[in-house]
Amino acid sequence: MIPKTATEAPSGKRSDHWFDFNQTIPGAQRFMLGTVGWLAFLLFWQVTSQLEFAPDRLYPGPAAVFSSLQELFLEKGFFSDVVSSVTRIVISFGIAILIALPLGLLMGSFARVDSLLNPLLGAWRYLPAPAFIPLLLMWLGTGDTQKITLLLMGVVFFLVIMLADVTRQTPRVLIETAKTLGGGRRIILWTVLFRHSLPGYVDTCRQMLAVSWTYLVIAEIVAATDGIGAMMMRAKRFVHVDDIMAGIVTIGVLGLLFDILFRLVYRKCFPYLGREQS
Repeated sequence: MIPKTATEAPSGKRSDHWFDFNQTIPGAQRFMLGTVGWLAFLLFWQVTSQLEFAPDRLYPGPAAVFSSLQELFLEKGFFSDVVSSVTRIVISFGIAILIALPLGLLMGSFARVDSLLNPLLGAWRYLPAPAFIPLLLMWLGTGDTQKITLLLMGVVFFLVIMLADVTRQTPRVLIETAKTLGGGRRIILWTVLFRHSLPGYVDTCRQMLAVSWTYLVIAEIVAATDGIGAMMMRAKRFVHVDDIMAGIVTIGVLGLLFDILFRLVYRKCFPYLGREQS
């Protein structure tokens, strides 16, 4: 009789338990669970809106908010505000990547570069970007340049440090092997460090893009004439809470769509990693 090993599941029990460590679940089940989570949230929202914790005008239910969202798109030109906000996010985050990627690669590769820049950039991470709004208004005016700069400042310092951390995770054995094969500093930097770190770069950018979205309303509530944040400030003047919540929902949906886009890029470009992002 062959004894059971420690890795075998006990007899009479299924191996695919609902709660197991580092478990991989099928895509259909993942989608189903995500849908259940959203439905539970909408149900909770609807129930609490009916309990009269606050007047309907101040705490509308999901039906009223989605009706307001439909009216914003069909009758109030909200689509142009969405385009303006997405444009600011894309431009500011694109500039952040152009700045952070080479700095993060160099800081993660060379200790002297890291010793020079890390104390400075690490300190800037703790400075709240909204605190610079008065200065940016005086220096850059009230146009898009000021808003894009604020969005850039909110994410670029974090992004540099995080990309440097990803670069440091390159196994030392890969670098030593490349040196043994005669690779120069530039070749090792490009073919070993950069290419090994590229999946981590994409995943880090996906996470940091969420931070950029959180600064959007702050960037657009000051002297803005267009954008989702500007619409929400106009709604505030007339106590249109349903419009404000519709703007919040729009930002959440847009952020989710960008997150899905990054996930698709990751899976398309790096299928050999064989893992699904949570």
